Amino acid sequence: MKLVNIDYIPGYEIKEALGVVKGQVVQSKNIGKDFMAGMKTIVGGEISSYTEMIATARQIATKRMVDDAENLGADAIINIRYGSSSVMNGAAEIIVYGTAVKIKEK
Repeated sequence: MKLVNIDYIPGYEIKEALGVVKGQVVQSKNIGKDFMAGMKTIVGGEISSYTEMIATARQIATKRMVDDAENLGADAIINIRYGSSSVMNGAAEIIVYGTAVKIKEK
């Protein structure tokens, strides 16, 4: 599955647009890591447990989007976009979406 955030794939022609596909997840940290992250805000710096949480959430959401596209018979997903929001203290939603397409080499 080819994934791009532009509206074409170099060297390929889009045969058919199959529709919008998406994946989303709401991810949270456990209370112990959340407490330590809160302590980190006092001294400053990267909160690595949250960086890891967001990276994991992105991977899960992307996999769900790819699964959605595969169910449609897609070869690729174009115009991929990510969004995030805080749904509560210590939890974030990640959504990814794009257009599932069938492609052929030029």
